[in-house]
Amino acid sequence: MSTVISKVISKVISNRYDVVVGGAGVAGLAAACALGRLGHRVLVLEKSPAPRPVAKGEVLQPGSLAVLREWGVTDRLERAGALRLSRLVARAADGRPRMVLDYGRLPAEQPWLLAHDYPAILTALTDALPAGVEVRRGVLVRELLWAGDRVTGVRCDDGEVPASLVVAADGVSSRIRRAAGMTAPRSDYPHRLAAFELDAPGAVEPDFSAYVTDGGLRLRYPLPGGRVRLYVQVGPDELRGLDLAGLRRWADRVLEGCPGLAPLADALRAGVGRRQLLPVSRSLAGSLAAPGLALAGESGHSVHPMAAQGMNSSIADAHALAAVLRQGGSLAAPVVDHALTRYAEDRHRNLRHIGRTSHNAARMITSRSWVGQRALTGTGGNDRIRHEVMHTMSGLGVRRLTPLDRLHQIGVLPDPRARRLPAWVTSAPVPENTVPETAGPGAVPR
Repeated sequence: MSTVISKVISKVISNRYDVVVGGAGVAGLAAACALGRLGHRVLVLEKSPAPRPVAKGEVLQPGSLAVLREWGVTDRLERAGALRLSRLVARAADGRPRMVLDYGRLPAEQPWLLAHDYPAILTALTDALPAGVEVRRGVLVRELLWAGDRVTGVRCDDGEVPASLVVAADGVSSRIRRAAGMTAPRSDYPHRLAAFELDAPGAVEPDFSAYVTDGGLRLRYPLPGGRVRLYVQVGPDELRGLDLAGLRRWADRVLEGCPGLAPLADALRAGVGRRQLLPVSRSLAGSLAAPGLALAGESGHSVHPMAAQGMNSSIADAHALAAVLRQGGSLAAPVVDHALTRYAEDRHRNLRHIGRTSHNAARMITSRSWVGQRALTGTGGNDRIRHEVMHTMSGLGVRRLTPLDRLHQIGVLPDPRARRLPAWVTSAPVPENTVPETAGPGAVPR
């Protein structure tokens, strides 16, 4: 008898929701926040009972900060100790800058990167959720509900939950995406990233720095509390079977090949046993929507983390989805599906470009190919192209490079406009304490 009553209660509760979001990572919580702010009743279902402390999604770009500020998330993060990073820098192994993206030149109210731990970002998003949003953890979405070829809800551990819209935000291996018969072909990079959290107060500048070495990428940035996140590019089996002594010898080789990391030497040797090994891939679904269903975040797309685009693209997905639904003005099925078609087309176009930009940036640092190295040097020495790349990476809007620009980047053709800053730079307010960029031939700002 109690089982029957429980099922009836579950059915009654499920009828309260307009939107079901599968996944409570950044993409899912951002979607819930954006759609909840439209007045919709949103249920977030997450299979994990608690957030996992993963070494990813820790750096927010200015475009995301503008959205998060509107939602009240940015202020929460800063009160929780998030750090402002002023630049994104590609460096030689000895630490000399080869390309500097000076975020102080961006036309944004918050012209900086913001860094904090992934769980802290999830907490800030959760705390900012509107009253009409409910999050249930430890609940797995098992199947989709259908009416013909349209998704009309989900079947989960708590029963059936009908909804006008389902948002799949359940990660790269999305169960919801697969249940809808949608695919997101994935290309794995031939390397992995070993992630370390180091205790190293004051050891690094407040920037996001990638080092180009013979051994591949070394990436570091500060985190609150005097900590530093360090990523080291490794082969699939490079760390397999190493005991602590072996790991310390490995760390010595990393430091020897990247003298620019010398300030982190003691911290790396002390923390080398605490690591996460992350696979690295890129993907993009053929479509980001089907009738009644939207893909958001890694369920629809993923990129190499070197350019700090993954989490930021997830937030942009949520903002874009809410924008088209707001314009529709109704959750009637035909209106929602028309909005989803617009969402899929607009986001797919931008994500293709962001994916190429991230992939090219990753190849510059990780592969040491002739083209990649020429492109890195060419971008670093070309004021115009460097600023256009920065604008795209910051999330403020896509600036597409032409085929001619690509030839300028690798030095095949000289660029007569290399010292001409884009109009958006010359009209943007420059914050105080911004160091002017050098204008001499081939100079790189420091």
